[in-house]
Amino acid sequence: MKYTLLAWFCLLFFCRSGFGQEPVQYTPNKINQFKFVPLPAIGSNPANGWMFGLAPSATWYMGDPQTTKLSNLVGNILYTTKKQWIFSVRSNIFLNENDWILVGDWRYFITSQPTFGLGSSSPNEASQDPYFREPPGVLWGEQQMNFRLLRFYETVLKRISDSNFYLGIGYHLDIHSRIENFLDEPISAPEEVFTHNAYNLSNGFDTESYALSGLTLNAVYENRDVPVSPYERNFALISYKVNPTFLGSDQSSSTLLLDYRHYFNLSERRKRHLIGFWAYGNFLVSGKLPYMNLPALTWDMFGRTGRGYAQGRFRGESMLYSEVEYRFPLQKNKETFGGTLFLNANSFGNEFNQENLLNQVNLGYGLGLRVMINEKNRTTITIDYGFGREGNSGFYLNINESF
Repeated sequence: MKYTLLAWFCLLFFCRSGFGQEPVQYTPNKINQFKFVPLPAIGSNPANGWMFGLAPSATWYMGDPQTTKLSNLVGNILYTTKKQWIFSVRSNIFLNENDWILVGDWRYFITSQPTFGLGSSSPNEASQDPYFREPPGVLWGEQQMNFRLLRFYETVLKRISDSNFYLGIGYHLDIHSRIENFLDEPISAPEEVFTHNAYNLSNGFDTESYALSGLTLNAVYENRDVPVSPYERNFALISYKVNPTFLGSDQSSSTLLLDYRHYFNLSERRKRHLIGFWAYGNFLVSGKLPYMNLPALTWDMFGRTGRGYAQGRFRGESMLYSEVEYRFPLQKNKETFGGTLFLNANSFGNEFNQENLLNQVNLGYGLGLRVMINEKNRTTITIDYGFGREGNSGFYLNINESF
């Protein structure tokens, strides 16, 4: 399964200089030193066809840059030749003196996407799942889905004293609706054989729409120098989510998300020369989740896990992911161009096809180019090509580093 995302760089000159004037004085909790990158985008993949639109991003400070970290926002406004719409806004805002962090993830999709079944061993081509217990004949491998997704995630974190530790609470809402399952080939198949439907029916969920609404308790250690493109230090997140029915969830459940990132400098003179490490885990702790809310590859906040595979290529009730990336400058005395080599691994476990975590580990690897369009804020265009197992591969273009 290939995924491609291309962008035009016709506004590159303007993006390098930014829009708006830098203020002489910095006002606490007001937007200062605002930079906007209105990047036009053209994309194509088998699920969406050709996509046209914008992939804008912005960076700014909510206080003095000497004492306040850089805030950032990344958006997508895309329309496809299959009459699909993709809207998203994701933000990480540091208030004055880094006393508060506001984290947002808002999305509305009218879209389609293949799903490949549960676990880490699913094949590319559709076939009968040999492990699914009930009912028999459930498909495994590529199955197409049409659906709509409304997502509203917002988290507020408060700094603890003068440390880099934060505690906070968030509200997370996902509503999937108008779900349809089908195969690309004209094969007549009962609805129950699609993995999505079989899983949901077995767990008491509707097959056409469902909601997951919950509160998160969050602990964060934010020690990166510049979160959008770190050169050093580390980041950690622990997020426990409770999804009660009285908040609108179809069934009660709870999940645990763990995220750790570390950056090791290889040169004191060129801090851009580094090795980055990322460890990520997402686990169902109690209850049941609807199929599309199960942990899945590339469904993290910025969609950066699993380069080399399509979004949703692997899915399960528990997920482990890790990645190591070597980043280096390509110019002797300038920071405009850089490169990267990366290696990642993922594993999924779930009860229904009786696959445990680490029974199967899927590797991805690749290389990339970096173009820094604003050196002071480290706003960077990232271009990567990744390879996975059994012919999976993908070409990716994004704003800012993968992690």
